[in-house]
Amino acid sequence: MGEDGVEKKRKQGGFRTMPFILACDICDRFATTGFNANMITYLTRQIHMPMVQASNTITNFSGTSSLTPIIGGIMADSFAGRFWGITVGSILYLFGMITLTVSAVVPSLHPPPCAAHQQCRQASNGQLFILYISLLFTAIGSGGIRSCVVPFGADQFEFNGTQTTAKKGWNFFNLYFFANGLTSLLALTLMVYIQDNVGWGLGFGIPAVVMGLSVVVFVVGYPLYINVLPGGSPLTRLCQVVVAAFKKRSAVPPDDASLLYQDKDLDADLSLTGRLLHTDELKFFDRAAIVTEGDMLAPGKPNLWRLSTVHRVEELKSLMRLLPIWAMGIILTTSSSHNGTFAIQQARIMDRRLTKNFQFPAASISIFTVTVMLLGLIIYDRLFVPLVRRFTKHPSGINYFMRMGIGLTINMLGNVSAALVERKRKDAMNLHGDTISVFWLVPQFAIHGLSEAFYSVGHMEFCYDQAPESMRSSATALFWLSISLGNYLGTALVTIVHNSTKKRVDWLQDDLNKAKLDSYYWLVVILQIFNLGIYVLCAKYYTMKPLEATGDVDAPKITDTQGVKEEVELGATKKNNSV
Repeated sequence: MGEDGVEKKRKQGGFRTMPFILACDICDRFATTGFNANMITYLTRQIHMPMVQASNTITNFSGTSSLTPIIGGIMADSFAGRFWGITVGSILYLFGMITLTVSAVVPSLHPPPCAAHQQCRQASNGQLFILYISLLFTAIGSGGIRSCVVPFGADQFEFNGTQTTAKKGWNFFNLYFFANGLTSLLALTLMVYIQDNVGWGLGFGIPAVVMGLSVVVFVVGYPLYINVLPGGSPLTRLCQVVVAAFKKRSAVPPDDASLLYQDKDLDADLSLTGRLLHTDELKFFDRAAIVTEGDMLAPGKPNLWRLSTVHRVEELKSLMRLLPIWAMGIILTTSSSHNGTFAIQQARIMDRRLTKNFQFPAASISIFTVTVMLLGLIIYDRLFVPLVRRFTKHPSGINYFMRMGIGLTINMLGNVSAALVERKRKDAMNLHGDTISVFWLVPQFAIHGLSEAFYSVGHMEFCYDQAPESMRSSATALFWLSISLGNYLGTALVTIVHNSTKKRVDWLQDDLNKAKLDSYYWLVVILQIFNLGIYVLCAKYYTMKPLEATGDVDAPKITDTQGVKEEVELGATKKNNSV
């Protein structure tokens, strides 16, 4: 690299890029939170949907918004790159926001207000079509933004497997969630107040304008960014390993792993921070790296549908190993999905008076989740980690497995609180004709916020760290996929419970004073207990991703960001790295 290239490199990346990158994601979160927090109100009171249908619409939309990052991540890793993934995603998101705003402003695009003593007229098929189209475009746009913002931001610090992100001072992943939390706090107060007291047009229009500004800000910062070139389709490479292993299913893997095929030049673009080393798990796929007759198209040029390198085989193994831990986030999202639907409906029928002339907005109850999450991140990073580090000697205080486990446990306590408070609310209303304060809901929202400070940050860091280097956009999207599947599972759970109980006492009927919402919460707690037990087993037997550190080729090390297996014996390492 020439002097000009070195100088350009010095001017790129680092914290100077954060205002541009986080601005885009912050606006995505502001827009999402701005209408998601109060969407149950919009659907039930403006679109006149029944509560169960409105709840399922929200969880389906949230699920789709968290599913599209998988597609966006694969496209970014394959050919588009992360910068263009964020840019195009932001534009599509902006289009969806504009459409939603127009549908809220134009009278013909939503049902008329309910007339006194008459049944409310539900939205027509055409009005619902406009609503769903706007939500679809925002969901598709989220696919580009969410899958790329975190790895693109991490690229600016050139994180790699040879050092822990904790050594960067303020952990980037903490910074990401902290910035998003502050934005959510603003949306849950300002935007909810505007939607409840001014109007939905302005309540949706402000996030749309902010989103438009974010696109401009992000593009302006282009000269400052470190842009990592896409390394080709990760799905293609994974499929090549599976096909090659299946073709050689009768072959016997050698006892000496050094006899398996390796090619540093072929893997150079996929392993800038070091190649993945051979592991003994999932040995069936080692067959893809057995050299047989007919595997070479030309000297030094393998037919990748017949022969894969050890690094490419280990890419597949790494993804398969992290899937069980990743899947634990599905139930956690399911267990929290009711916070934006049923809990808001609970808040609406509780005592929300702060003064004679002002009531606490029901949808703003979520500020306690965000506030506690923000405080939790600060306390975790500035007090908890330095204190625990003295005893564990771990650079991050505790590893992300412990962090996620603590988060899962705390989250379960949040739903225990939800069940107890709902029982208290129903008894007060049905036995005494009294309404309890809305602030009885604060503990469950606060506990969920503390859980997020532990679990969500640890989960995203785990996905980023344990994924193959060339698949980090796709792997980070796995974080959002768990949220997607959790929301879809929430929809399925609500539907099953509703259909199973409606013939007797409908647990989830519109009249919450007659419903058995507390029983639903206890059901969720039972699911969480099983989920936590499975997580403990998966974490106990998890094998960390072994990585050859760049530097001295003759004395490589196995590194990982958790400080596990920092070094291995030289002889064993040499054997795994022979070509």
